[in-house]
Amino acid sequence: MVNALNNLDDESLMGYVKQHNHQAFSILVERHSKRFYAIAYRVVMQQQLAEDIVQDSFLKLWDKPTIWKDKKGAKFTSWFHRIVTNMAIDLYRRNKKILAFDNSDDFATQSETQLSEIEQSQTQIALDEAIKTLPEKQLLALNLCFYEDMAREEAANIIGVKTGALNSLLMRAKENIREHLIRNDIIKEDVEGKIA
Repeated sequence: MVNALNNLDDESLMGYVKQHNHQAFSILVERHSKRFYAIAYRVVMQQQLAEDIVQDSFLKLWDKPTIWKDKKGAKFTSWFHRIVTNMAIDLYRRNKKILAFDNSDDFATQSETQLSEIEQSQTQIALDEAIKTLPEKQLLALNLCFYEDMAREEAANIIGVKTGALNSLLMRAKENIREHLIRNDIIKEDVEGKIA
């Protein structure tokens, strides 16, 4: 039975999950945990919190599988993405001040390496800090389109905006990150306003 279930698509597996089939549920968890962890992590920027979000999202699905409504070709991944994202944003909102100052995953925990790797880590930390300052819709748009490499139409659908509005969110997110990095002397601007 497990081999037969492995060959099913996510939407078909959800039919079995609604019947409380542990094997079907396990396949979904195995198939998608890493992807949804990455999504949660890009919002909260903390490993343990991201793991908790994914676990809680899957537990919510197991406890109430009827929340999945198989509507006209709805993809499980798009639907569950919204569940994970909403949980991550809710946690982010509740803990924004704490999350903004927590550097538990920073370069200090990494092994001693060459100077260039340390500088690269510091640049990544600065970029992560800049991303943390984004308004949540910009953060979500950035995560979906650039980190998840999602099609803009699908990302717009998940956020609940039109494609043009998504493009605007992305442009504002990039500009906000750029301004944050300039303000914090991570990147320099020349006289003409170009990155030096």
